[in-house]
Amino acid sequence: MKDRPVFPLLMSMALPMVISMLVNALYNIVDTYFVSLLSDGAVTALSLVFPVQNLVNALGIGFGVGVNAVIAIHLGEQRQDKADAAASQGMFLAFIQGLAVTFICILIMPGFLGLYTDNPVILDYGIRYSRYVFAFCTMVSLSIGFEKVFQAVGRMKTTMISLTAGCLANIVLDPLLIFGLGPIPAMGIEGAAIATGIGQTLSFVIYVAVYRRRPIGVRVYWRYFRLEKGMVLRLYSIGVPAVLNLALPSLLTSALNAILAAFSETYVLVLGLYYKLQTFLYMPANGIVQGMRPLVGYNYGAGEYSRVRRLFVLVLGLSAGIMAAGTALFLAFPGELIGIFAEDAAAVEAGAKALRIISAGFIISAVSVTASGALEGLGKGGASLVISLCRNVIVIIPAAFLLSRLFGADGVWQAFWITELVSALVSLLVYRRAAPGC
Repeated sequence: MKDRPVFPLLMSMALPMVISMLVNALYNIVDTYFVSLLSDGAVTALSLVFPVQNLVNALGIGFGVGVNAVIAIHLGEQRQDKADAAASQGMFLAFIQGLAVTFICILIMPGFLGLYTDNPVILDYGIRYSRYVFAFCTMVSLSIGFEKVFQAVGRMKTTMISLTAGCLANIVLDPLLIFGLGPIPAMGIEGAAIATGIGQTLSFVIYVAVYRRRPIGVRVYWRYFRLEKGMVLRLYSIGVPAVLNLALPSLLTSALNAILAAFSETYVLVLGLYYKLQTFLYMPANGIVQGMRPLVGYNYGAGEYSRVRRLFVLVLGLSAGIMAAGTALFLAFPGELIGIFAEDAAAVEAGAKALRIISAGFIISAVSVTASGALEGLGKGGASLVISLCRNVIVIIPAAFLLSRLFGADGVWQAFWITELVSALVSLLVYRRAAPGC
């Protein structure tokens, strides 16, 4: 991590993650497609459940980012015992968090869904889906925990195999469990939730199997399960801001759903479909950022600040390239992309217009995505949170509300690119102040 040339090193770390993120994006698209065959109401229900699902993932991934960063920094400092303690206590805490989230989510979902719709069909779909998908929260938390441990020591291929296997299992199981085949009964929307849970469980099983058969750079020991105040505080000092970074889009989605629902449920559907489609762009970019995090953390711990700078510039360029390709795709085929999931002509027309407007901010968003990820890898979680607050709350929610009063639902779409421009400027200022010399 300290001596190999930067570009091939980053590619060896990032490409497996990009591949796994693309497969995950494909899973999201396929999952939505099969659910759309049930009805547009089923897709709308998934759009309303999505913010809570995103929050659950945010809790796991954000805390995992803290575990990842602490392990990488301790390895850069050549402190193996501390790295092992971080991995051990991180996995133990991930298990506790997963149990808590399971019960809370199942309990709150009926009331949460009722805030956004009184349509009994949509409510029924949402509650039935939620009951099963959130039953797997503990598996999600443990799987993400192992993912971040493996990434911290550079074992990106294992992460790629695990994530890909889980996603492919989900893709195969979706039509079988939703519509039934032979002795397999048709489960409807519950089948989509169960397929998701089985895929997530498979990923966890693969991590455990690899961990037991092939040694990695850190180990999980029972003796470290006794929580140490200093280690727990350090894990959460990075993990909590990262959780908030990832959870803020859930708050944003819920706020935008509330604004758009005042105009029509069609716009709620369009927003949900946009978030599914944009995963093809932001997940590969996130894969590159995930490859960068342990590298900048290790080199920062080793005092190699010039390598941190080179990694930042390289990741920024690669992310911008992905976003440029996405911009071209969204501008060239907006109606066709929305039409994959929606049959209603009004929804397709509204969705195509939304994609054309929102895509204006894709390229500039690479700045905030890269800066936020780099700061997390450096252990600067608070600074990263400032960027996410700007991008997901401080600018976009007021802008969406005000512009919707002037231009209707189109004003919400305009708020996206305005926010990305403001956030990019804030990101550069925050990064220079939080990481001088890097």
